Amino acid sequence: MVKKVGLADSREAVIMGIKKKSRVPGVMITQFIETLPEGKSHPDFTRKPIALTIQEGKFAFFKAIVTGDPQPTVTWSRNNGDVSDTSRYQTKYDPNSNEHTFEMPNVKSDQADTYKCFATNEYGKAMVTVVLNVIEVGFKKNKAEKQVAEATDGNFKTVLKRKRWGCPTCVEPVRKEGEIDPKFWELLLSADKKDYERICTEFGVTDFRWMLKKLNEMKKEREEEQAQFIKNLSNLKPIEVKADGTASFEIEMDLIEPSSSIFIYKDGVMVPYTKELGEKMKHSLNRVGKKYIFSLKDLMPDDAGLYQLDVEDVNIFSTEFKNNVFDTQHKIVLIKKIFFIMIIHEVKAVEREDAVFECVLSNPFSKILWFGKNLPLEQNDKYDIEVSEDKLIHRLVVKDCMIVDKGIYSCCAGIKSCNAWLVVEADKDAGKGKKSVRKTTRAGGSGMDLPPSILVPLKVHTPPKGYQLYMTCAVRGCPMPTVSWYLNDICINSDNNYYITNSFGVCSMFILRVRSKDSGDYKVVAVNPLGKAECSTKLIVRGKV
Repeated sequence: MVKKVGLADSREAVIMGIKKKSRVPGVMITQFIETLPEGKSHPDFTRKPIALTIQEGKFAFFKAIVTGDPQPTVTWSRNNGDVSDTSRYQTKYDPNSNEHTFEMPNVKSDQADTYKCFATNEYGKAMVTVVLNVIEVGFKKNKAEKQVAEATDGNFKTVLKRKRWGCPTCVEPVRKEGEIDPKFWELLLSADKKDYERICTEFGVTDFRWMLKKLNEMKKEREEEQAQFIKNLSNLKPIEVKADGTASFEIEMDLIEPSSSIFIYKDGVMVPYTKELGEKMKHSLNRVGKKYIFSLKDLMPDDAGLYQLDVEDVNIFSTEFKNNVFDTQHKIVLIKKIFFIMIIHEVKAVEREDAVFECVLSNPFSKILWFGKNLPLEQNDKYDIEVSEDKLIHRLVVKDCMIVDKGIYSCCAGIKSCNAWLVVEADKDAGKGKKSVRKTTRAGGSGMDLPPSILVPLKVHTPPKGYQLYMTCAVRGCPMPTVSWYLNDICINSDNNYYITNSFGVCSMFILRVRSKDSGDYKVVAVNPLGKAECSTKLIVRGKV
């Protein structure tokens, strides 16, 4: 029997009600009354906060997005302690993104706990729990900070050390001539035997017998250390790029204590990660049975490096993500993900005119394929094939058009393609003995001047503080418009904090690391003698990750 409650009592968390199921896993919903009024709803989470492992002294935060009518009230609590100290805990709400944020500036080790987020209105309550792990900073001696090995043979001496806890003052010692890169041994300890020869070649090690002897000694020591925390280790798969555009490595291990802490390092610096599937963090570590899968997305060249997985203070697995692997495999991924922001359009030209087809791609692409009447086209006296500096704009110029040139032209970028007609009309003055002046015609025109127009407008961006930002739009006009960028109605074209380019009508603005003061209203204004066009958007810089 469901207990009906009054509106005043319905806000009390202790009252029993109807348990409802959320679309988001892990969210518990209690509906206070049996039948909801028309148009009203109990609270629910559309985005729940994600578990966080962070270094002591950093900026920690949880974010949540809730729904419900009337608008729910969001509160936070923790299992072992209170959150009333505003110097340690701060709650914020952004009406633009509908995000509720729970912030912990300069997080301390005693704030590690299980936290709860409540969303409550007069018709119900939704609750979710989230764990905060805090890594203590210090220079405590532990086995991972000792020398893993010290191999001496003539001029060869290697000491395996690495930076711990992301310490900015810890630097890798300069190796003397003849010393082997410590990365060599880390990779060998996790590599398959078939890869030994390749790794030795890469690092210039020629004494294979000596290498095997030292490696066996180091493996024995490493296995003794690992035995403190794991029962079994198998199926170590090095990092590789997947078809969905992520990179990942996998291992299978049976932990002695399931609650043992797992850490990921890149080039010796700790990497924060989430354990939640589908969350928008760059790094994640997911567990399926005994299999652990570490993934990183939104790949960039600076993601290359040595990745290592540790259980507590013992290294378990090391793998290297190389720049050349990124360059080769990521291009394949981009081919699959690329699409046209602006396709080519029909061009009408008169004999002796140059016809221009232009398209804009979503990702930089060095070369696309052009076809004319189903035949591949190459750069020659008849055709000009041009690519913008940022490799987003691609152009085909059909020079000195003749009637025979009319037909369907197409372009192909990866697995995407588009096509358009070239219509060539006879030159009426040619029969009168006059020779036409050669000129250029683009899509949508016949050689006439055009006022500015916005082909692709600016989009809203909400990057975290410190991230890179790339904002772009596409304009057209003849003559080519002059383009100005504005932030809160102040021109920023000459501001060195913003890198602004205009290539074939694609206007781009790049910020290396966005700051809070970069938030605001951005506007692009394109002007030529025939008129003006503009588009605008908002940039919302979120709290520091």
